[in-house]
Amino acid sequence: MSVKELNISPVGRVEGDLDVQVHMENGVVTKAHTQAAMFRGFERIMSGKDPQSGLIVTPRICGICGGSHLYCASSALDTAWGTQLPPNALLLRAIGQATETIQSIPRWFYAIFATDLANKKFANKPLYQEVANRFAAYVGTSFQKGLTASALPVQVYALFGGQWPHSSYMVPGGVMSAPTLKDITRAHAIMNQFKNDWLEGIWLGCSIERYLQIQTWDDLMAWLEENDSHRNSDLGLFIRASLEFGLDKFGQGVGKFLAFGTYLHKDRYNQPTVESRNQALINSSGFFDGKDYHVFDHKQVLEHVDHSWYENVPPTHPWEEPLPTPLPSTNLENTDFDGKYSWAKAPRYMGYAAEAGPLSRVIMNANPDNMDHQIKDPLFGDIMEKMGASVSTRTLARVHEAPRLFTLIDEWLTQVQLDEDFYIKPEEKDGIGFGATEAARGSLAHWVEIKDGVIKNYQVIAPTTWNVGPNDEQGNPGPIEAALTGTEIEDPTDPVEVGMVARSFDSCLVCTVHAYDQKSGKELANFKL
Repeated sequence: MSVKELNISPVGRVEGDLDVQVHMENGVVTKAHTQAAMFRGFERIMSGKDPQSGLIVTPRICGICGGSHLYCASSALDTAWGTQLPPNALLLRAIGQATETIQSIPRWFYAIFATDLANKKFANKPLYQEVANRFAAYVGTSFQKGLTASALPVQVYALFGGQWPHSSYMVPGGVMSAPTLKDITRAHAIMNQFKNDWLEGIWLGCSIERYLQIQTWDDLMAWLEENDSHRNSDLGLFIRASLEFGLDKFGQGVGKFLAFGTYLHKDRYNQPTVESRNQALINSSGFFDGKDYHVFDHKQVLEHVDHSWYENVPPTHPWEEPLPTPLPSTNLENTDFDGKYSWAKAPRYMGYAAEAGPLSRVIMNANPDNMDHQIKDPLFGDIMEKMGASVSTRTLARVHEAPRLFTLIDEWLTQVQLDEDFYIKPEEKDGIGFGATEAARGSLAHWVEIKDGVIKNYQVIAPTTWNVGPNDEQGNPGPIEAALTGTEIEDPTDPVEVGMVARSFDSCLVCTVHAYDQKSGKELANFKL
């Protein structure tokens, strides 16, 4: 069988290259390895620089989550320097983070994920033609409208941040922004246009208020059948198609979920410390082990490099972790998956591989112990109990966030006090800091150590690292590796199911999938995703 390459989605290069090696036997993936194929080295770039260099350099780590990195970089210096943050600063940071995330939802759904639903694999399904009419790349009616609307929220970001992507308006002590009433009014108008043009009119087929009344899976099914507007909305079509196409049957993953939390309450984090962060979060943090919730503690994070192309060090917390030292180039073509095979490290929490991303966030929102100022949404607690993780559940979690984010942004805009401070100048000093948030794709954190007025050590763990990381020292797979294992492949020459699993995590890498026969070792297909 000849090697075949097929470009099946317009996914651009963002953070480097990812190779996914899957081995199949009798049409089922028996093992999978994710191989980050490009060395970035941002931690080494930061070494010896001025502490505020992170505000400029780290937003360039990613072309679509730069605001999230800025959020972390400024927050890490807040804790290292013991700054004071005015309420306005926390509001404008939250607005920036939320607008960056909400714009990513239609872009990801239409341009990255839903185009696979138009694959010929599903051509015999009753809903296929309608799915293809709406979701096919470029020509789909909703594809065009969704991507057009996605440009609106970042206009709000640019009002306060000066530009998007790669702004630097968040700084230790607050924000470098002086919005006017005109800016606030314009931001409201832009978000309302986003709501009217896409969120309610096309995506939900109902008001945001009606959708947020949904509390359980049964409620969601009742909403779906309540009227034709719900049923025929893009969300209604996706729910029906995901069940008809069997997306709820594969892509389960490691079954453990981690969220660092985000959106710090304007009155609860005015004196930033690492210890007080959990209590100030609006979108709560935590670790769910599949049965119980655990309070988030960043000191439980360790990175493994046993299967990474770096000099070996024991599993280490980022504050103690040395700068990554690449092995000699002669070793970098290693494809022995019992050895080193990726530039990504393997982060673990409490010793476990943990899935990061929207599914983790909505699971934390279902925690019955969440405080009154935190999001309380039991829906995905019920969905996980009844259905578990899957490609369908993971995708539904991502799009479920859009209505909630809209209401938060709308509320925060009304709370900005234009005649009060946006910035309080801090005193620079040596120390260690930790800053974290939830980027669109999941848990993101920066750790910094400042000595003699410059950066001694800077460590970043991105959501993609959590999800695409390789095996750890015990040989336990990363989340995407685990999610791919056991997946049934209908056509080995067109393994669209592999792509759908990888896309459901929305890893911030352009991905090439290699499919092999387990017995013969022969490459069946090569796909660039």
